[in-house]
Amino acid sequence: MKIFLSASLLALAAAAPVAARQITIDDVATLSRVGAPTASADGHWLVWAQRETDLDANRGRYDLWRLDLTRKGAVPEKLLADPAVDENDPQIVGDTVYYTANDAIWAVAVTGGTPRKLTDFAGGFNGFKVAPTGDRIVVWADRRPDAPSLEPAMVKKDARAGQARVYDKLFVRHWDSWVDGTHSQLFVLPLTAAGAPGNGIAVEHGLDGDTPSRPFGGGEEVSWSADGRTLYFALRVAGTTEPLSTNLDIWQAPADGSAAPINLTAANQATDTLPTVSPDGKTLAWVAMKRPGFEADRQVLMVRDLASGQVRALTEGWDRSVGSIAWSPDSKRLLVTAQNTQEMPLWSVDVRTGKPTRLTQQGHVSAVVATPKGSVIAMNSLTAPDDFYAVAGPGKRTRLTSVNAAKLAGIDMPSVTRFSFAGANNDQVWGYAVRPAGSTGKLPIAYMVHGGPQGSSDNSWSYRWNPAVFAGAGFGLVAVDFHGSTGYGQAFTDAISNNWGGWPLEDLQKGLAAATAKFDWLDGNRACALGASYGGYMMNWIEGRWPDRFKCIVQHDGVFDARAMAYETDELWFDEWEHGGKAYFQDPAAFEKWNPVNYVQNWKTPMLVITGEKDFRIPYTQGIAAFTALQRRGVPSRLVVNPNENHWVLKPNNSRQWYHEVLGWMDKWTKDAPAQ
Repeated sequence: MKIFLSASLLALAAAAPVAARQITIDDVATLSRVGAPTASADGHWLVWAQRETDLDANRGRYDLWRLDLTRKGAVPEKLLADPAVDENDPQIVGDTVYYTANDAIWAVAVTGGTPRKLTDFAGGFNGFKVAPTGDRIVVWADRRPDAPSLEPAMVKKDARAGQARVYDKLFVRHWDSWVDGTHSQLFVLPLTAAGAPGNGIAVEHGLDGDTPSRPFGGGEEVSWSADGRTLYFALRVAGTTEPLSTNLDIWQAPADGSAAPINLTAANQATDTLPTVSPDGKTLAWVAMKRPGFEADRQVLMVRDLASGQVRALTEGWDRSVGSIAWSPDSKRLLVTAQNTQEMPLWSVDVRTGKPTRLTQQGHVSAVVATPKGSVIAMNSLTAPDDFYAVAGPGKRTRLTSVNAAKLAGIDMPSVTRFSFAGANNDQVWGYAVRPAGSTGKLPIAYMVHGGPQGSSDNSWSYRWNPAVFAGAGFGLVAVDFHGSTGYGQAFTDAISNNWGGWPLEDLQKGLAAATAKFDWLDGNRACALGASYGGYMMNWIEGRWPDRFKCIVQHDGVFDARAMAYETDELWFDEWEHGGKAYFQDPAAFEKWNPVNYVQNWKTPMLVITGEKDFRIPYTQGIAAFTALQRRGVPSRLVVNPNENHWVLKPNNSRQWYHEVLGWMDKWTKDAPAQ
């Protein structure tokens, strides 16, 4: 593996030797974080938002940075950095950078200068996109259903009304918020030399739903036509079945609001999303799933000839799931990401043949922007946060930035070794082991189980569950991509549905045995298991079904009682699909078969339970119930409740506290003799 050193890092090394040390959560929490980049059409400039952590304010602060792509060895420089303002979400159209700040859209020349405020509407908004023609802006904002404009009255509530929430249908709450009766909707404002004043006009006449979709949708679900006259967007009609539906569709609407939107994918009852128009304006690309109600079905790359309406499934014969889409400037290739065996490479897909070509090997590509000379990507790995790279073709990668070189100077990152073994059904299962740099002797094990459940312990950097931090704390970390993991073909991913406690547990048991047999530096007698979401479920399942293997367990936001979960979770399609496709009252046996609450009588392993009060995916009551079970059983246990976190821990100081609690618990049971 090649190691690239920036000029700043080389200068630091030459000035004075730095004593090597392990990475800590304080290092990770204060790293600079680059956002998705935007590039000028001529490939001259790259611009991005960069987050710096303010521990005193317990939040991130954002500035805009730029890089001259035409100069070899160019270094990043700040474009906008007002300490009192968060500049974010940059987009380059022409020679102008558009961005958000102080609840408005602003513009500044890409070469620098005085920013101009473009909008004056009130009531807040969530995002925007400027038309390629530079004469319109689409804004998405939460407003009352079928709002005609961004007018603040479309979001405000009657101050004379009571404070009780009243509902006649689901959703009642979603991800981390109580539903307030508004929808995320699209509004178009004209953009002139004088700016984009006023409240704009709505383009979603008569549609009941959110675009972009909640809770995670963004600009990738909204696309302009090349001539700036038409919008394409993904939307799921809410109706009375929204929590049961994954049926996002691709809609087409005139940007002037003169006609109702047209559903282009009505024939498909499963997910259609990521609409992306080619630069020449002739083709619309998107991804489509086939099975309604399944959120982790394979995403096939689709293309539609906008003149004839002809549709082709471009990657039907490729058993990988497309995760993002970008067009090459000549409209002949699609640049996509798709997981493959613990990596997230960049691929080029020929629009004529559908043939995919792999452009990168190791690493996790997190963002892609196309330029006339190739792609610029943001990429990270298990031992490195995101930086930017230029990709000119297969194996032709050039590093452009070393954003955190100074902050990581003197830190010895751990080593990562991949291994495989015969798991359940005798299928090949992959995992990795992370060893602290310079370690000697046997190490206690942190056995990390990923969430999803259709996810992966892949070669990627994390600010929440970071394997390097666990290694830095003196653990040998082991992770296994059990049945249900992504990046190995759809059949392997499907294998976990209605099988939560079956093959995955068998894989985990065989995987730990394989790791301890292969790596003599792992101490199999001092192992702690930990996981969140589905990984948290597996911690509860292990408590009852594999109770004698671990010194301790860390359970974060895990399902404890499948019956309660079936009625409390927000997105019902997920829980019902994963247990055979029916509601609990229709097939209770399917839920009870893998229900951890049924094996509490076997619980004996010391457990740390963590939950967030704003978690409505796996409600915090599940964590409290698990802690109650542990306490009533007399099992050593500890409960950590975050009042202002959801399914994830996002605030910097909460993250630092999380690691303190988790590593302290693991130290107690694996490094010191527990009190009797």
